[in-house]
Amino acid sequence: MEDRSGPNLAALRAEDGGLPAVTEFFSALIETRCTGEFAQWGCMVSSAHAGAENSDPQVRALLDRRHQRLRDALHTALLTAHHQGQFAEEADPASAADVLALPAHGVNLRSRAGADAGRLRRTVAAAITAVARGREATAPQTP
Repeated sequence: MEDRSGPNLAALRAEDGGLPAVTEFFSALIETRCTGEFAQWGCMVSSAHAGAENSDPQVRALLDRRHQRLRDALHTALLTAHHQGQFAEEADPASAADVLALPAHGVNLRSRAGADAGRLRRTVAAAITAVARGREATAPQTP
């Protein structure tokens, strides 16, 4: 986990990162997951989130820490984006980080099934655009 995700998360935490760092993070993730020798491998952490092994308290604690680390790195980049004026004033970097952590896991899982890299890029771009605009979405109502 440190060898693979450490450098990518460090780039999100860079002082001048902002939205370009978020975009680059997702571009690199999609590139890694969809092409080259690691294509369709997915991610051990994302796969464990979806697997039966997450019922073990120690595994779940590790998964929670890894997810929090991803979320915190995204939050740092989004705070930078907010300070650099790349983010709508009313946008909430904390909520946006929560939102963007989910497509990161989604890219990892969908790539295992051979998802189209172009479609993943468009989906991630839409998510980044939505959170940068800062418009609140209404939670779906349960019937």
